[in-house]
Amino acid sequence: MTDAELVGLTRTGSDIAFTRLVERHQAALRGFLRRTLGGGWAEADDVAQEAILTAWRSLYRLKDATGFRSWLLGIAWRKAQDRIRSARRGAARDADWLGTVDAPSGVSLTDRLALAGAMADLPPDVRACVALCLADGWSHAEASLALSLPIGTVKSHIARGRARLFEALGGLDDA
Repeated sequence: MTDAELVGLTRTGSDIAFTRLVERHQAALRGFLRRTLGGGWAEADDVAQEAILTAWRSLYRLKDATGFRSWLLGIAWRKAQDRIRSARRGAARDADWLGTVDAPSGVSLTDRLALAGAMADLPPDVRACVALCLADGWSHAEASLALSLPIGTVKSHIARGRARLFEALGGLDDA
């Protein structure tokens, strides 16, 4: 069947017809997005899913059913542009925030980036405890309440996180 025939069947309610359209064009769609976004496959696949969902919801707007592929890739292009703009805005916000953070005297940008990388390697619950208690100065009780974790778990997460950070940064944990 042609794309136009599958679009026609989809418009009459055939989910199978739309599935065939997706199967036919998903390799080109995902390949285009991987090259366009330049990131990992997961991000390209996420944007591809967004584009497919948008195409499904707005198929009634497609004027020329023979142009389904280019229409779908056009949707994907706009979604990719949105994702790129969002990433740039996020990076700008992060850079602005880093500029406002008071680093202890004598801590270089390289060391701050190394610490940020080491923090990112911690499991999320350990990272949250370390961030709240060590970086933000919260008490163990406050962190326990905020994270809905027992206070003993918060304490052990902090101890484990501190040890892993010191290890990752090449220092000794004397605490």
